[in-house]
Amino acid sequence: MVIKSFESELAAFEIYKIFEEDKYSFILDSSMRDENLGRYSFIGSEPFLVFKSKGRKIELTEQNKTICFEGNPFTEISNIMARYNVKKDAEIPFTGGAVGYLSYDLCQCIEELPDVAIDDINAPDSILGLYDGIIAVDNLENKFYAIAQGIFEDEKIIAEKLINKIRNSTKTESQNGKNSNNSTAKICLGNRRVGTSKADYSIRASITKSAYIETIKKIKSYIRSGDIYQVNYTYRYNCRISKKPLEIYETLRLINPAPFAAYLNFGGLNILSSSPERFMKIQEKQMETRPIKGTCPRGKNDADDIKNREGLLKSEKDKAELLMIVDLERNDLGKVAEMGSIVVKESFHAEKYATVYHLVSSVTGTVDCKYSAIDCIKAAFPGGSITGVPKIRAMEIIDEIESTKRSVYTGCIGYIGFEGNLDLNIAIRTILIKGDIAYFQVGGGIVWDSDAEAEYQETLDKAKALIEALQT
Repeated sequence: MVIKSFESELAAFEIYKIFEEDKYSFILDSSMRDENLGRYSFIGSEPFLVFKSKGRKIELTEQNKTICFEGNPFTEISNIMARYNVKKDAEIPFTGGAVGYLSYDLCQCIEELPDVAIDDINAPDSILGLYDGIIAVDNLENKFYAIAQGIFEDEKIIAEKLINKIRNSTKTESQNGKNSNNSTAKICLGNRRVGTSKADYSIRASITKSAYIETIKKIKSYIRSGDIYQVNYTYRYNCRISKKPLEIYETLRLINPAPFAAYLNFGGLNILSSSPERFMKIQEKQMETRPIKGTCPRGKNDADDIKNREGLLKSEKDKAELLMIVDLERNDLGKVAEMGSIVVKESFHAEKYATVYHLVSSVTGTVDCKYSAIDCIKAAFPGGSITGVPKIRAMEIIDEIESTKRSVYTGCIGYIGFEGNLDLNIAIRTILIKGDIAYFQVGGGIVWDSDAEAEYQETLDKAKALIEALQT
């Protein structure tokens, strides 16, 4: 492996623009400069292998040759990653490996679950590219690295190619600025419609407010009967787009910076994520998950902001909701952790974002040496914060009450390193673009004490930045 430092006046996102049109380009874009959550950004393109799955159908493309077969996607990913078991020789957390997404619907490959919801988007359940040659940007130290493992080509040559591509690029920030299109979109929020449009590119919700409230009543009937304590209920928005996906993402990252943001340009499918939530991180066998449960809007002024934050911290309902998920995550991580190593490091931390405050906890543990990174993902996938308690029954109810499959939404996006490190978000605050249609979903955890009107308003608060990015 080679790690070659270089100088650049460009920020990580501007560097990504140089690679954006390459095959399967990505940026794992820590657009919040936080030492613990958002220190590094990673950029890559042109993977030497592409893994796709749909149900049990697997497609592998390597050296312009594609083979198709059937199997469990998690097993096949694990087998592929095991071929490239390289040693890590740096403090940089990711030095090459798999980058992409695992959709929520892969839960069907872990548990026996009903399969009633309609798959109207029809995107792959997973796409992972395997990359030998990436750019790492240390956002805190403003340092830049070209990293290569040398799996099929000399690692020094790979690193030099990456650096030369950046140096030889004629792209500048001014040439790649935001589109100055002044048109606005018309927004449909449940029964409401806001704004005007030169062309009718409406953002439409999949349900009305009254239908949302009726579903809350149904969820509470399940809680009353003892089926569940909590379920994460979501609904979808969609719209036709006239701008390039990267322009939409550029707006999104500016108005809603997030520690686990990402942009994937994956062969006709674009994923734009501004996620605040970590599904799982593994670094040198130490693993962490950071579940979010509890949300309130930012205030209109400093006094309102403080009041809202304090209200969230004092909310017994939100703390009880998060505590349920923390217990679930402790159990999930406990399946693959060394005995006695699970620790709750943060119980109720109010984390500030552009449009909302979130209540966050941190659960950590040490991975038992007999388990792989993929074993750890399977043990906790999908994340408990976006399913409910108990988990399997909550997922059964989700399939019943949500009319369409979630696809990438509430799955995960990030990297799985060749050496076993990984960092994956939970794909919330995430837009999927297929063709000229954009999709995103919002929702929240529903418990017995949930107020339907307040829960609906919370979904609008969560949708705000995504709507603004599509609308601008």
